[in-house]
Amino acid sequence: MKRRIFWGFCAAFLILPQVDVASALDTAKPAIREELAQPWDDLGRELQELFGRWRDYFLPGGSPEDRPLIAMMLQNREKLGLSDDQVKKLEQLRTDFQKESIRRDADLRVAEMDLTGLLDAQPVDMVKVEAKVREIERLRADSRIARIRVIEKGKEQLTADQRKKLQELMAERGFTRLRPGPER
Repeated sequence: MKRRIFWGFCAAFLILPQVDVASALDTAKPAIREELAQPWDDLGRELQELFGRWRDYFLPGGSPEDRPLIAMMLQNREKLGLSDDQVKKLEQLRTDFQKESIRRDADLRVAEMDLTGLLDAQPVDMVKVEAKVREIERLRADSRIARIRVIEKGKEQLTADQRKKLQELMAERGFTRLRPGPER
């Protein structure tokens, strides 16, 4: 009898604390997960955006307006036979675009943060969410249109012969052909 009580006491001593610890951990896990989930989700989105931009910038493929065409023109200024004036205008286009792009990216990030705040509210105000999503997409579209405009302005700086040489350089690097532009 004493042995049963002893072993029962030992079993209770060993099992009960584990049950209490396990139940305490079960209640703590969701709180910890929720607390840590948001920063990890944010980091994941930032990394996807960063690597997406890197891929779009450095790898051939995608739509022509997404390629660093002006940078390619400037890198190949000797092969294209660019004049000093052309180089100056292309560098100015690139610099102006980069400055404006930084502003647009900041506006987009702020809008994304605003959307996150709207989605965290209970209940979610769908009218505000819809308006914010439309604003975010408008900012993305504006950025893409600005990029296309800058590329077109850059191509306008080239003569017909230089555009032909640029097409050849792009073909060598696996880019698709330039769309026809105004002849000079």
